[in-house]
Amino acid sequence: MADNGNAVMGAMPSILLLAGDGIGPEIVSQARRVLQTFIERGLFKATISDAQVGGVAWLQEGDPLPEHVMAKAKKADAILLGAVGAPQFDREAPRDKRPELALLRLRKELDLFANLRPARCFDALTEASSLRPELVRGLDILIVRELSSGVYFGQPRGMERMPDGSSRCVDTQAYSEGEIARITDTAFELAKKRKAIVHSADKANVMETGHFWRKVVTERHAKKFKEVELKHILADNCAMQLVREPKQFDVILTDNLFGDLLSDVAAMLTGSLGMLASASLGARDAKSGRQNALYEPVHGSAPDIANKGIANPLATILSLAMMLRISFERDDLATRIEKAVEKVLARGLRTADIATSQKPISTEAMGDAILAEV
Repeated sequence: MADNGNAVMGAMPSILLLAGDGIGPEIVSQARRVLQTFIERGLFKATISDAQVGGVAWLQEGDPLPEHVMAKAKKADAILLGAVGAPQFDREAPRDKRPELALLRLRKELDLFANLRPARCFDALTEASSLRPELVRGLDILIVRELSSGVYFGQPRGMERMPDGSSRCVDTQAYSEGEIARITDTAFELAKKRKAIVHSADKANVMETGHFWRKVVTERHAKKFKEVELKHILADNCAMQLVREPKQFDVILTDNLFGDLLSDVAAMLTGSLGMLASASLGARDAKSGRQNALYEPVHGSAPDIANKGIANPLATILSLAMMLRISFERDDLATRIEKAVEKVLARGLRTADIATSQKPISTEAMGDAILAEV
């Protein structure tokens, strides 16, 4: 058995589960079953703990990310998050207590600057894609999104009253050279293990930060990664090309805002948001090798289907596979999960979001099917 890579000094690795709001508890529970099976069979060693985050934490403790939960997150070797947010909290929670702020704080305080969002279309789901099957068959894109800076974190931000009595609202897009350089290095290192081509998406034609982004990316490429092909593309053109000819892309490098938008476009190529996993990574400590890491499905809390037992748990289970591969260097277990998903889909088993002519199965039934294959 391979070592659990992220554990420090041979200690038992720790995994924190943050189920969150909406369908979060339902989908995280299915991923937990897979993880627990590996542990019970002696294939993996880890301690698992749980905590509340998001709207449910605000209801219980008056804070979407209580300090004791933040402390747990900082100590964990890896975090698996379900989802946060719901219309209820948009109406009831103060703006400074919105559930989404818990996620932003986790990203910022853990310095999770690199968001990896794979968009892979399983062969069995080509008919579920919004594009023609020949356009998405074999699709395998990796979007590398800068996650801890940009317009979501820039200052100043907020609303102000103008001298004439009207209101004005401001968000600030800001990037330092170092912030762009480290996400660029991450993208190129990943590209070296794939097809060695990176498309860097920006708005250099109209934004100062876009022009600066392109300049830094170009310099990093020339200095360290000449063996990888670099192509610059405007972010709006990238969105168009994703629905026109998606297989021209392999690794897409982009900032926080455009990464958020482009990854959702790419998600629909795969058949459903319910199939998209993600990893958010910090820098690896040079001495201990430890790396903050949070894994989550891309789809959000989907409150309209919460507690109905119909949510798709596959993105969360695939996020667990990413965790095992990246944080714990267990490619064998990650591959086992991915092959199980392939087999289950090939058998025609579908939750409602990816069903075409098939009769949909429940969240738990999909979990049962994955466990049977694993």
